[in-house]
Amino acid sequence: MTDAVGSIDTPDAEDEAPKEKSRKGGKRGKKGPFGRLALFYRQIVAELRKVVWPTKSQLSTYTTVVIIFVVIMIGLVTVIDYGFKEVVAYVFG
Repeated sequence: MTDAVGSIDTPDAEDEAPKEKSRKGGKRGKKGPFGRLALFYRQIVAELRKVVWPTKSQLSTYTTVVIIFVVIMIGLVTVIDYGFKEVVAYVFG
Protein backbone atom coordinates (compact mmCIF):
# COMPACT_ATOMS: atom_id res chain seq x y z
CA MET A 1 0.00 0.00 0.00
CA THR A 2 1.47 3.38 -0.98
CA ASP A 3 0.58 7.00 -0.61
CA ALA A 4 1.74 10.22 -2.31
CA VAL A 5 5.00 10.29 -0.35
CA GLY A 6 6.10 6.68 -0.69
CA SER A 7 5.54 3.21 0.62
CA ILE A 8 4.08 2.80 4.07
CA ASP A 9 5.93 -0.49 4.50
CA THR A 10 9.42 0.92 3.91
CA PRO A 11 10.84 3.77 5.99
CA ASP A 12 11.73 7.15 4.49
CA ALA A 13 15.35 7.97 3.69
CA GLU A 14 15.70 10.24 6.70
CA ASP A 15 14.67 7.39 9.00
CA GLU A 16 17.47 5.16 7.66
CA ALA A 17 20.28 7.59 8.52
CA PRO A 18 22.22 6.56 11.64
CA LYS A 19 21.39 8.73 14.60
CA GLU A 20 24.13 10.46 16.58
CA LYS A 21 24.46 9.63 20.23
CA SER A 22 23.49 12.58 22.33
CA ARG A 23 25.95 13.65 24.99
CA LYS A 24 25.12 12.67 28.49
CA GLY A 25 23.82 15.65 30.44
CA GLY A 26 23.54 18.09 27.53
CA LYS A 27 23.89 21.71 28.67
CA ARG A 28 23.87 20.69 32.30
CA GLY A 29 26.74 18.24 31.91
CA LYS A 30 29.38 20.97 31.52
CA LYS A 31 28.40 23.19 34.42
CA GLY A 32 28.73 22.85 38.14
CA PRO A 33 25.86 23.24 40.58
CA PHE A 34 25.93 27.05 40.45
CA GLY A 35 25.94 27.04 36.66
CA ARG A 36 22.94 24.69 36.64
CA LEU A 37 21.16 26.92 39.17
CA ALA A 38 21.84 30.00 37.03
CA LEU A 39 20.54 28.15 33.95
CA PHE A 40 17.41 27.16 35.88
CA TYR A 41 16.68 30.77 36.88
CA ARG A 42 17.35 32.03 33.34
CA GLN A 43 14.83 29.51 32.04
CA ILE A 44 12.28 30.63 34.66
CA VAL A 45 12.67 34.27 33.61
CA ALA A 46 12.37 33.31 29.93
CA GLU A 47 9.13 31.40 30.61
CA LEU A 48 7.68 34.25 32.70
CA ARG A 49 8.28 36.65 29.82
CA LYS A 50 6.00 34.48 27.67
CA VAL A 51 3.10 34.79 30.12
CA VAL A 52 0.20 37.04 29.11
CA TRP A 53 -0.51 38.95 32.30
CA PRO A 54 -4.07 40.23 32.95
CA THR A 55 -4.83 43.92 33.11
CA LYS A 56 -6.07 45.52 36.34
CA SER A 57 -9.62 45.46 35.01
CA GLN A 58 -9.44 41.77 34.12
CA LEU A 59 -7.82 40.96 37.45
CA SER A 60 -10.55 42.71 39.43
CA THR A 61 -13.23 40.95 37.35
CA TYR A 62 -11.62 37.53 37.89
CA THR A 63 -11.22 38.20 41.61
CA THR A 64 -14.86 39.25 41.96
CA VAL A 65 -16.07 36.16 40.12
CA VAL A 66 -13.95 33.87 42.31
CA ILE A 67 -15.13 35.52 45.55
CA ILE A 68 -18.79 35.29 44.49
CA PHE A 69 -18.35 31.64 43.51
CA VAL A 70 -16.70 30.80 46.84
CA VAL A 71 -19.47 32.54 48.81
CA ILE A 72 -22.13 30.62 46.85
CA MET A 73 -20.32 27.31 47.44
CA ILE A 74 -19.98 28.08 51.17
CA GLY A 75 -23.72 28.74 51.32
CA LEU A 76 -24.51 25.53 49.42
CA VAL A 77 -22.28 23.37 51.63
CA THR A 78 -23.74 25.02 54.75
CA VAL A 79 -27.31 24.26 53.66
CA ILE A 80 -26.46 20.66 52.77
CA ASP A 81 -24.57 20.20 56.06
CA TYR A 82 -27.49 21.61 58.05
CA GLY A 83 -29.87 19.30 56.17
CA PHE A 84 -27.73 16.24 56.91
CA LYS A 85 -27.53 17.28 60.56
CA GLU A 86 -31.30 17.51 60.81
CA VAL A 87 -31.79 14.15 59.05
CA VAL A 88 -29.29 12.41 61.37
CA ALA A 89 -30.89 14.03 64.43
CA TYR A 90 -34.35 12.85 63.28
CA VAL A 91 -33.17 9.30 62.51
CA PHE A 92 -30.94 8.73 65.54
CA GLY A 93 -32.13 11.26 68.04
